[in-house]
Amino acid sequence: MKQALFTKLEQYYDEMVEIRRYLHQYPELSFKEEKTPQYIADFYRKLGIKVRTGVGENGVVARIKGNKPGKTIALRADFDALPIQEETNLPFQSKNPGVMHACGHDGHTATLLIVGKVLHELKEELSGEYVLIHQHAEELAPGGAIAMINDGCLEGVDAIFGTHLWAETAYGTVRYKTGPFMAAADRYEITIKGRGGHGAMPHKTKDAIVIGSQLVMNLQQIVSRQVNPTEPAVVSVGSFVAENAFNVIADTAKISGTVRTFSEQIRDQVEKEMERIVRGTCTAAGCEYEFEYARGYPAVVNHQDETEFLMKVAHEVPEVSVVEESNLEMSGEDFAHYLQHVKGTYFFTGAKPDAPITYSHHHPKFDINEKSMLVAAKILALSAIDYQHSETKCKQKATV
Repeated sequence: MKQALFTKLEQYYDEMVEIRRYLHQYPELSFKEEKTPQYIADFYRKLGIKVRTGVGENGVVARIKGNKPGKTIALRADFDALPIQEETNLPFQSKNPGVMHACGHDGHTATLLIVGKVLHELKEELSGEYVLIHQHAEELAPGGAIAMINDGCLEGVDAIFGTHLWAETAYGTVRYKTGPFMAAADRYEITIKGRGGHGAMPHKTKDAIVIGSQLVMNLQQIVSRQVNPTEPAVVSVGSFVAENAFNVIADTAKISGTVRTFSEQIRDQVEKEMERIVRGTCTAAGCEYEFEYARGYPAVVNHQDETEFLMKVAHEVPEVSVVEESNLEMSGEDFAHYLQHVKGTYFFTGAKPDAPITYSHHHPKFDINEKSMLVAAKILALSAIDYQHSETKCKQKATV
């Protein structure tokens, strides 16, 4: 079965590339996806595969039943793009101004579509059922995963597998992590309400820029002095805006940024410490403030049995030369929600391009090594099939 699976996937590699390049030309932003889910649904319908659209708003779910009873395994790919003007000059560069597939989701979608096509062709030889989850809005909280779950995409599912084509990891490398893998991703906004005035008369003002500058420095003490140094955490200031004429002292300053953690306890602690520091800094300066803290995706926490199973499968793929444990990743992923409902694992498939310079995810010149899609397809498809015969206990609600 493994060789037949790999052979079919290899036969459809050119089609996989064609799909990826087509989708790359027509990217759509999170929660605004219209043509992409339609394209996905049409692809499955032409093959005679059962498909459901509008799942959790814009998601698409296809189901393929094998000829024999067995477990129900889900595979997931996301398909939204980012508000970035592409600068790659590729022949298939984005045709939608200001929108770009700068994170590889076009490759994720192409990979899963061809996996679905091959599973469908082999269904008479397969056991169980295969649920292909095409998710919208991964890039923008609250994300599409939780809405799709609430709309039943995990109904009957025993385990789920997903991968990210990772352009900063060498082609042929698979990176895994048992337990916490990717961070919880939160955002905050702070508005400092001072009292503006003439730049020559600072004594009559409450300078929002000075107060904001103090606040930025004070926030740096949370991770360095309040959080246990054995617990990973990040508090970053991403924006500080106080626009005025050169001779005007700012009335208002707005600061925003992100917080990344792995432990819910540390997540709670950081939020409380931030509010305390904002309140204290502004009170000392005699000004008012607004503080908003929005929780994004929880941490991605992989399950041990499924991760160890995935490692064994990865070793069976000829193109994979390295299977290594990953460091913790401070980036976030709403695949975390699936892992809070069913057993599973999320991993990185090396997709570093054959180019002198590698541009990171979310960069205007981002690209992937398209050969990585075939590697990902082989791992995902073989994992779904071989998991039917694994001894891992199923139907047990995941706990994090």
